[in-house]
Amino acid sequence: MSRSVNLGNFEGLADLASPVEAALEEWRSSENTQRLWSGDASLWTGDDEAEWLGWLEVVDGQLDRADELASLTADLSGGEFDHVLLLGMGGSSLCPEVLKMTFGAIAGHPELFVLDSTDPAQVKSFENEIDLERSAFFVSSKSGTTLEPNIFMRYFFERVSDRVGAEAAAEHFIAVTDPGSPLEEIARRDGFRHVFHGVPGIGGRYSALSDFGMAPAAAMGLDVRRLLERARIMVNACDATVPDAENPGVRLGLALGTAGALGRDKITLIASPAVYDLGAWLEQLLAESTGKQGVALIPVDREPLGEPGVYEDDRLFVYVRFADGPDPEQDAALERLESAGQPVIRIDVDDRYDLGQEFFRWEFATAVAGSLLGINPFNQPDVEASKKATRALTDSYEDTGSLPSEEPILEEKRLWLLSDSQNAEALASAADDRNVEAYLRAHLGRLEPGDYLALLAYIEMNEAHEARLSSIRRQVRDARRVATCLGFGPRFLHSTGQAYKGGPNTGVFLQITCDDAEDLDVPGHDYTFGVVKAAQARGDFEVLAERGRRALRVHLGADVEGGLKELERQVGRALA
Repeated sequence: MSRSVNLGNFEGLADLASPVEAALEEWRSSENTQRLWSGDASLWTGDDEAEWLGWLEVVDGQLDRADELASLTADLSGGEFDHVLLLGMGGSSLCPEVLKMTFGAIAGHPELFVLDSTDPAQVKSFENEIDLERSAFFVSSKSGTTLEPNIFMRYFFERVSDRVGAEAAAEHFIAVTDPGSPLEEIARRDGFRHVFHGVPGIGGRYSALSDFGMAPAAAMGLDVRRLLERARIMVNACDATVPDAENPGVRLGLALGTAGALGRDKITLIASPAVYDLGAWLEQLLAESTGKQGVALIPVDREPLGEPGVYEDDRLFVYVRFADGPDPEQDAALERLESAGQPVIRIDVDDRYDLGQEFFRWEFATAVAGSLLGINPFNQPDVEASKKATRALTDSYEDTGSLPSEEPILEEKRLWLLSDSQNAEALASAADDRNVEAYLRAHLGRLEPGDYLALLAYIEMNEAHEARLSSIRRQVRDARRVATCLGFGPRFLHSTGQAYKGGPNTGVFLQITCDDAEDLDVPGHDYTFGVVKAAQARGDFEVLAERGRRALRVHLGADVEGGLKELERQVGRALA
């Protein structure tokens, strides 16, 4: 049965309608879709953009080898494995996570889990979730040198080796990496079960339809050919031969880019419950692609929906609606927002396999938006800064056996406050008392119209913690009428972290850290997972401070739930 493509509904663009139509005419008259498909780097900044367009052609190549991916499905579904644990970060893990959260466990196939956190509690929770002797492990890293997948690999390879021996353990491991990477060398040397290659001309966040997304999809039992055929429908719909007004990727990209250029740069993502996790992938795609040179599209994902009165004019709402099971409350809320004059784009997803279409639509749209914003959407110049700061701290730990000591600026009950000297001085000057409530009031008082609050939580990512942090988001959004973001560290460093450091100085950051009740050793190193996480948090804060960002760190101690509850209470008092 042939399927049509969903163009998207752009009738609710409100005050963006005329500017977007003008941008469409300019795009058409300049033949920019043809320039994009031909790899004309001058469409963006004239740098190396043409070297990173492999995602435009990847779907046909993947369909040509769909039988190879199907053979992986058969291999892992033969009764040997009950679970598959993917060890990755950012672009190597977010598409598989979306597929897992959307399709769930598929009968007759191993269940997929995705680990992308160095938090020891998170690592241990996944270890407890699976049967090590009946689990396969994907080690996914484009460069093959990324810190987190490498230490995950060391940890779980040792765990499995303890059960079955090193030689047999290798048969549990699968590498996904670019050809010739250090990870491939390790996989070949140690005899991994499979090695799948990424495409050198595809950056991590554009790699969903490459083997970084499709090999785990096959492992969990998805019909990969079907998923790719859906993607090809969108590829054809975005072709240069299609009129720009009927091109889904062009239409969405022009709306995003125009909104960003006109100050509606908080792209607020609303997704039906059946496809809610798509926002996690979109966060990275939008933020890491556009957040640089002082501009950004700031993705706002999983922020609780509010009444129209809590939003300013810096929003563009994009509603990804699952046609077979929409949420009536979301439908009603978006109707109210549109009636109040907020711009709303609606995209219907007919069934779960149409995610293949959405991956390509949004990749194409992000490239289009990058052109309008005048940036290179394929680099990430500010991500390396945090990695460098982290490496310096972990190297120091290996040399000295400890991280540098820290002195809180304030200590009260369950909470410690820490910051750099410039932020500490600003907060001390603005606070009306010397306590946590007053400092939080001063910090949140720095939010101005057009700003956003980002909670950067270096704690275990689970439902209970997210619920507490979501409550804090709602309180701040409703009181200050600003967009709010939530990132769990360190995964957001490979996602929204680029925009927080390279985008406009409109973010107010509240970093949240904790002591680890239980830590885990990293085989082959003196440092532990807890030390790595602490170094990542400190390195992240250090770079935010260097960039002049308004930032405050709250340390919870070892009782994370109790600390979050106290923080929620203190934020409520500070906003009262």
